[in-house]
Amino acid sequence: MIFGLISGVFGLLISLLVIAFFILGERKILGYSQYRKGPNKVGIMGLLQSFADLLKLVVKFKYYSFQSRSYISVLGVFLLVFLVIGYCFVYGGYYSNSYSEFSFLWYLVITSFTSYSLLCAGWGSYSKYSVLGAMRSAFGSVSFEACFMCIVVFCAICYSSYSLVDCWNSGWYAILILPSAYLIFLICILCETNRTPFDYAESESELVSGFNVEYSGIFFTCLFACEYIIIFIFSWLGAVIMVGGGVLSVVLLPFHLLFFMWARATLPRVRYDYFVNFFWSVALSVLLLLFFTVII
Repeated sequence: MIFGLISGVFGLLISLLVIAFFILGERKILGYSQYRKGPNKVGIMGLLQSFADLLKLVVKFKYYSFQSRSYISVLGVFLLVFLVIGYCFVYGGYYSNSYSEFSFLWYLVITSFTSYSLLCAGWGSYSKYSVLGAMRSAFGSVSFEACFMCIVVFCAICYSSYSLVDCWNSGWYAILILPSAYLIFLICILCETNRTPFDYAESESELVSGFNVEYSGIFFTCLFACEYIIIFIFSWLGAVIMVGGGVLSVVLLPFHLLFFMWARATLPRVRYDYFVNFFWSVALSVLLLLFFTVII
């Protein structure tokens, strides 16, 4: 138990370190994709830019003393932070053989609470645009959960276990068994992390930031960091269930992270009704068809 706790803390620290350079790399790639340079002033080639941004945000503070709904928004932020810590503990437990018996199911359990934190964060901001962004983001999370549940059950049938450790024995040929599920999983994690082309929480038509428009300082930092940690965790999860978590997953993980950067740099936002029709009509139907095909 103690070893699992230590591995969870290390998993959180590794995730925070990875996202610091992932944010920098994303800004660099977005800059060059738009024929301009990214951050290159702070440190050597801008390597310390993420840490400078963190310091700038941490020194800001907002008092919550007279608005009762503001406490709900702070509760949403803390709930999202606890959920991300839960992700990191399951991630760290994979390498220490802790929490491994139903580790795949734990991801599904933690994901199911994400929409509550988004709704609390948006509703407590005293802004109708924040509420609209939170509602769109929460519904996107529900859409992801429906498809992710099918992927969890489908992988459990293929591997005869809900443990991610058992995926290790599957080898690289798992990607040949699950090509359709893998493609849908990549699309789903874009939805779960509110990334282009499914970043409906940003509410660009209202010209605001989305459900986090009223946040600043450490609370905005928590929301921002949690989003990128979830990107890293699900990129790692996709690599594990596809190639078994071996050496090939080390190659597949950077590909997933670059996939997020490429999607943000090139893809336009999909219309909301197309998004709903795709997830509830196409993606869910394909996954259910795969599920019944494996059973038969």
